[in-house]
Amino acid sequence: MLTGGGTAGHVSPNIALIPHLIEKGYNIHYIGSKQGIERDMLKNMPLKYHAVSTGKLRRYLDIKNFSDPFRVISGAIESLFLLWKIKPDVLFSKGGYVSVPVVWAADKLKIPTILHESDISPGLANRLCMRYAKYVCTNFPECKECMGKKAVLTGTPLREELFNGNREKGLNIAGFKGDKPVLLIMGGSQGARAINEALREAIDEITQKFDVFHLCGKGNIDESINVEGYYQTEFLSDDLPHALACADFVLSRAGANALVEFHALNKPMLLIPLPLGASRGDQIQNAKSYEERGMALLLEQENLNRDSLIQKLDELIEKKDSLIEALKNSPLSNGTEKVLKLIYELAGE
Repeated sequence: MLTGGGTAGHVSPNIALIPHLIEKGYNIHYIGSKQGIERDMLKNMPLKYHAVSTGKLRRYLDIKNFSDPFRVISGAIESLFLLWKIKPDVLFSKGGYVSVPVVWAADKLKIPTILHESDISPGLANRLCMRYAKYVCTNFPECKECMGKKAVLTGTPLREELFNGNREKGLNIAGFKGDKPVLLIMGGSQGARAINEALREAIDEITQKFDVFHLCGKGNIDESINVEGYYQTEFLSDDLPHALACADFVLSRAGANALVEFHALNKPMLLIPLPLGASRGDQIQNAKSYEERGMALLLEQENLNRDSLIQKLDELIEKKDSLIEALKNSPLSNGTEKVLKLIYELAGE
């Protein structure tokens, strides 16, 4: 049984594991939310998807804070019934609020559980679930240290198709000729309004130097923009490796799973992490770690505007070679095999 959801970063590592598990002879089930991105991302995967009620774990005041605890309780009961019925050998959880009732239910049924934490510091869901886990897989040494004896430094599982992108296909998707460097902009699976607005204010200047491949998030297409060298789409799934293959530079949020993928492909990055208030600060920590190691440039959202974005993109061009060299010289662990080894161990293999 796999679980995790809410954002693409809580699903992609699961997707990386699925082909290997199927090849090994496992039957795969997945517990996710009823309307989350995980359902769409997994719709073509050879597994059985089970939707349960979910409630978000918020750190801010919201009217839904009064109703969501009841959804969490409902999700826990639904998860308990599903796990009792299916009787999986192992549960692997990538985190996100949907995972909390599932991990709790697995503990009650004595199903061994493995968690995975991608960020430098653990998220709330994994902190709540840690007591129920046999192992906690981590991506950063700093996280391993703070999560105690259960923690194992594995790295993040990476999808094999990530390395099979075709530059020409990527250019064709966007209608680019390939005569300018391509800037791929990713605001995360849910988009990023601040990035989208600053980019579009500066799009005339930016497209003088770049072709812009913009993944703007669901519902964020701006039909009024008609600029040569600018292509926008809400989200890419199967074609994302081709978009990455044609990208010479990346502008992105700083979710750990995205950073690992860009790192694996040696893409020079400009990172605009989610600010405090919109997150627990994990993206700021991730981005600062990459900046300090010379592997990315950082622009904090409170300093983001039309002019600062143009300035940082100019700097990204100037520092391209040094950024690529730092990325190549920094060891990166593809966590797929290490995580699979732990799963096989708990399954009795």
